[in-house]
Amino acid sequence: MTEQVQSKPAVAAAVPEGLVGRVAEHIKAKFQAESSGHDWHHINRVWRLARQIAEAESANREIAELGALVHDIADWKFHGGDDSVGPREAERLLREEGAAPEVIDQVVDIVATISFKGAGVHTAMRTLEGKCVQDADRLDAIGAIGIARCFAYGGHAGRLIYDPDVPPVMHASAEEYKASKGHSLNHFYEKLFLLKNRMNTATGLALAEERHQYMEGFVARFLDEWGVQ
Repeated sequence: MTEQVQSKPAVAAAVPEGLVGRVAEHIKAKFQAESSGHDWHHINRVWRLARQIAEAESANREIAELGALVHDIADWKFHGGDDSVGPREAERLLREEGAAPEVIDQVVDIVATISFKGAGVHTAMRTLEGKCVQDADRLDAIGAIGIARCFAYGGHAGRLIYDPDVPPVMHASAEEYKASKGHSLNHFYEKLFLLKNRMNTATGLALAEERHQYMEGFVARFLDEWGVQ
């Protein structure tokens, strides 16, 4: 008789008090029902990972946590490709919640720099805290959850799952990357498989190794079932 493995219910972490807690409550309310894979649960996972990496790398936890919480506050993918909206909205929220100017400047810089913009484009984070948040966001884009998010967004954007006649493109500029309408499986080659080697921290790289391998195995199995030689 096969033993059934029951999943453990997720335990909700208590929202901290203070600035981080107030920002978390605002972001949770705003993104609770988002359905493209950029929802509150994604943000919450990035928040937890950023905190973990920041602790391991001796970074400023408050900056890293705030950066994680607002990193998707207004993603360019949902604002006509305009990547100035996110930093502007992050600054507005942080000012409303009474953040100090130096905190706002550091967090806004993270939001402005975090996004992947193409295989040929390198967006180097200027601070250790930014590196922690970028690693956390990229970790949630790979592995099992990354696979689910890739296809969730593809469906949201009206993209095909796969078209063997359309090869991946290694975009040389942010403009090319933003304009891309390729199928979801191409996204693994155009972005997701590249993320492990673009981790900024030793902690991020260590966490990425297994997720990357899992993703490679999935794509190999996908192509085998599809019948691609």
